[in-house]
Formats: sequence, structure tokens, C-alpha cells
Amino acid sequence: MKIGRSEVLRKIDKYCIENLNIPGIVLMENAALKVMKHLNIEENNKFSVVCGSGNNGGDGFAVARHLKALDKSVEVFLIGNSSRLSKDCRINYDILRNMGLKIKEISNVEDFTELKDSLQQSDIVVDAVFGTGLTRELEEPYLSVISIMNENSRYILSVDIPSGMESDSGEIKGNAIKADKTVTFELYKKGFINYKSHKHTGNIAVEDIGIPGKVIDMYHEGEFITSLEDIKKVIPKRDKVSHKGNFGRVVIIAGSEGYTGAAYITTEAAVSSGAGLVTLCCPKNIQSVMSAKVIEAMTFGFKRSEDLIERISSANAAAVGPGMGSNDETLEVVKEVLSHSTGTVVLDADALNVLEGNTELLKGRKASVIITPHPGEMSRLTGLSIDYINENRIKTAKEFAEKNSVVVILKGYNTVITDGISTYINPTGTSAMASGGMGDCLTGIIAALAVQGLSPLESAYTAAYIHGAAGDKLSCLKYSVSAHNIIEELPYTLKEMENL
Repeated sequence: MKIGRSEVLRKIDKYCIENLNIPGIVLMENAALKVMKHLNIEENNKFSVVCGSGNNGGDGFAVARHLKALDKSVEVFLIGNSSRLSKDCRINYDILRNMGLKIKEISNVEDFTELKDSLQQSDIVVDAVFGTGLTRELEEPYLSVISIMNENSRYILSVDIPSGMESDSGEIKGNAIKADKTVTFELYKKGFINYKSHKHTGNIAVEDIGIPGKVIDMYHEGEFITSLEDIKKVIPKRDKVSHKGNFGRVVIIAGSEGYTGAAYITTEAAVSSGAGLVTLCCPKNIQSVMSAKVIEAMTFGFKRSEDLIERISSANAAAVGPGMGSNDETLEVVKEVLSHSTGTVVLDADALNVLEGNTELLKGRKASVIITPHPGEMSRLTGLSIDYINENRIKTAKEFAEKNSVVVILKGYNTVITDGISTYINPTGTSAMASGGMGDCLTGIIAALAVQGLSPLESAYTAAYIHGAAGDKLSCLKYSVSAHNIIEELPYTLKEMENL
């Protein structure tokens, strides 16, 4: 599923109209027909359609026409003045009037009562006031109309985007519709990824309105929502004649006294995700503890970072950082890994913390590097505030990935995965998974996939998807889901994905 900015959408529409000679009114009609699919017209009979004067309003007028043709009870409102309608909006406005349907203009406080009464009596309210072109702060009467719609509607369906939301950032321009469902067209709007946007979008459906795929590809900027189709293409297939040597060697460098759990979780996640041979390298003073805990993996105790060179050099992937402590010893380990690894290196937790002020270590290496920061760790790596990062997650991740030639997994709601060129937003996962050890678990999954033939970017977005999918499945039956629960579920989730 492709993600797009409003400028990308404008270019696509312009190309279709000017180069392919697809009339804008045809695209508007296609949009209206797709909205009709989501109105459950077999069960609902009373509708209010609230329109603006732009093309989004034209979509709304076209929806109202189809409802009227089906003999549904429909009341239509125009916010603003009919003298300012866009060209295609005017066409559908005039058709409605020619059909004898009265369109009520809302321009002042006296008009609000009639709108409120209509909303209260409707089964569904269609919001078609503002589309993706909104950038200004809203003024009256729009601010009040949106409040009235939110307060008096049983169910709101927004056309393309909830009115009052800025398409690219998800910023609320003074007030915004709180939709139960948003039917958007062709591209998933970038603003929908904003942490707060789900309070306004409700469920999101992306519909095709007849724009050729090659036109979308001409302007699309390489940003996607990860889908099952993406996972199906890359999930490792296990040939019946394969042996453990075919599924790669992973080295986990993790743990310290008092923090053995992180090392255990990362190691077990790698084992459960199908890595052929897994070795946990941990400080010598906790090796006996770890050997008793991780029975399917080998352990190696080290005293100095130099002790790891042979293990690092022989591994296809290394995962570094969980539970190690943010100290000089960890920094030396990271230096050795980046100097001697020729495979994929996953840096997490304390391996990221020690890179604060030391990101030059990411330069001049043979290994492919995947980093897995949460916003706090990303703040330390970049010097940017957590608030800024949360408001600019894709931008922050892409810029760091491109600058440092790494794959970034910026964790959180709608985890961002990017190599600076292509970007994937992970749709899986649940707040039931909000517990310690989840990041350690993800790190183990990434490392395991990286040694089974996936590229670093593929390993990253596939691991994030599978990690979240396992949590989603478990959360249907469990109030909270632990990292250990995920580890037990991983082989089953991977098998389901393999059989897609």
C-alpha cells in the first residue's frame, strides 16, 4: 500500500487530466462510487451529506446524487457560498439541483439548528467539507460546523481525509472531524501516520479510482504501508533437504550482570525465528547463568572485546546491545563488531546509546547495519528533541538512514523502517505488547531473518511485521503480551506467513 503527500496527489491528478485526458469529473464520479460501497445502504436509509466548495465537496454532491437515485432520505448542506464552487464541484451541485434536491447553505449561526437536527436524525453523516488541499487554519463557520458534526452524528464517514486535518502532517488546523471511517483514494495519506491521527480517521479504507498504476509510480516517493503481499514475497521458504548450515549463523552479543533477561530474550527470539546456529556472546561472569537458560543456543564468555573477533568474523549476522550497559566496554565491542563483521549487524539498546557523539563509527565499514532506536534513543543519536521526532518520524528516520547508509527501524506506533530510499510503515502490533523485552525480541528476529537470505531492509520490515502480527494474535486472548509469549508464538506466525 503506497503512501503519498498531497503534492504527489496533485501531480498525479494533473497528469491524468492533462496528459491522459481523463476528465476530473470522471475521477470525481469514481470516488463517489467507491464511497457508496462503504455506506451500507442495505441497512441505512437516512443520510446527511455536508460539503465544501472544492473538489472534496464535489465528491460529496456526487454521493448525494447516488443516494437520491436509490430513493434514500438524504439532506445536503454546503458550507460557504455556492458562487465559489470549483468547476467539477459545480457540475455535481447543478445536477443535484436539477434533480429537485434542495441544498442548504450554512454561512452563519442561524443555519446551525437545521444542520444539527438533520445530523441527529441521520444514520450516517458524510463529511466532504475539506480534502487534501487544506493548509490554512480554519475559521468560522467551519470551526463550529465541525464541532456540531462531531457532537451530533451517530456515525461519520469522511471522504478522502477528515475535514480539518492537514494531509501531510496530520496536524489539526483548529478543529477536525472525528470520523468513524475514512475512505481515501489511491494513496494512504502521509498525515494518517501521525500518532494522534487515528482519533480522527477511524478505520481507513484505501480505494482505487481508476488512475493507472504507472502514473502513480511516476510520482510516488517510495513510501509504503507493509502488507501481507510484501511479506509473502520475501519470507524464507524452508526446503525439505536443507540443514542448519543453510539457515545461517547468528552471534548475539548481549547481557551483563543483573541484565541477563535481555540477552536471553534476544537469543531465544533468534532461535525461534529459524536461524540455523545461534551463539550468545556474553561477559564471562554471567556465562554459566546464560548456559543454563538458553539450551538451544551456544554460549561464549568474553572478558575483552578482542575476544569476540573470531566469533564476529565467522557469523553471517551479529546483534549487539541488549542489556550490555552504556559504558566504555560496550563502545569497544561495537567498534570491534563494525570493524570485523562482513554480514549484517543489528545495533539495539546500549549499542545505540554508546553511539551518541560517535556516529562516525558507522562510516567506512563492510557490514550492513540496521539500527533499532525508540524515539529517546533516536534523540540521543541525532540531537533532535523527542517531540520533534514524534512529529517528523519519517523525515527523521530517512535523513539519518541516508546520511549514515544504514537501515533505521524507528520504533513506536506505526514503526518506520527505511534505508533512506524506500520506507515502510508497519501496521501490526498492539498496546498489549507494551512491556519490557519487546525490543530485545525484535532484535533477535531481525538477526535471524538476515541470515536466511533477506536483505537488510527486507529483514527489518519483515521482522517488524511478524513481531507485531504475533502480538496481535495473542492479544485477542490475552490482556497483556510478554516477550516470552511472542517468542513461543513466532514459529507459528512464521509458518502461517510461509504458507500464504
